[in-house]
Amino acid sequence: MSLKHLRHIVASITTFTDAAECFKFLGEIQNEKVFMIVSGALGRQIVPKIQELPQLDSIFVFCGNKSVHEQWTNKFSKVKGVYTDIKSICQALEIDRQRCDQAMVSISYNGLDPLFMYTQLLKEALLEIEDDDKKSIQDLVDFCRVEDDIPEDQIKIIEREYRAHTPIWWYTAETFIYPMLNRGLRQMDVDIILKMGFFIRHLHNHIAELDREQQDTVPLKFQVFRGQGE
Repeated sequence: MSLKHLRHIVASITTFTDAAECFKFLGEIQNEKVFMIVSGALGRQIVPKIQELPQLDSIFVFCGNKSVHEQWTNKFSKVKGVYTDIKSICQALEIDRQRCDQAMVSISYNGLDPLFMYTQLLKEALLEIEDDDKKSIQDLVDFCRVEDDIPEDQIKIIEREYRAHTPIWWYTAETFIYPMLNRGLRQMDVDIILKMGFFIRHLHNHIAELDREQQDTVPLKFQVFRGQGE
């Protein structure tokens, strides 16, 4: 299985060869959802033990004999399917990740939630910062190189081509930008948010500019969706 394919979909990948270490990892997860890809033989042993963990969102079984493993996986609701090739797993994982992202970033406006207020204040502060974009890009690149799960080829693309594309293009492209930003905002990871502050500001300003340009040509209310960049 190629980790390169999976890194285009999720922001962080952790691999295990020991079931006990995997259990320990799952038990320590907080404020985050886990997507698990497991072999058929190992899955038969561990899925019954982890099925009820709230931090476990979905399980994808990767094997060479689909019909054999479908017999036991049908008993577990979190098993999304049995797959014999990486392409099919990536397609299913992408759908589930988008669903999970939409669910986790939903905010309840019933009352003034302290976290929501903090988020708004942080956003306003980021939008007011006037820093050196060249230095900010390099700081993000250096930060990403310390991370173990971000492909070097994606980092180099940001380093060389950031100014060649619009912020919306970067937000929708198949790079680490969207998963990292989404993770930072969802977990309120200050390190990620500050390193990506310049991008948040560029994206906000770009959307505001497009909104002003289209006010006379579109309805007062409309819905937008994130899609893949070309």
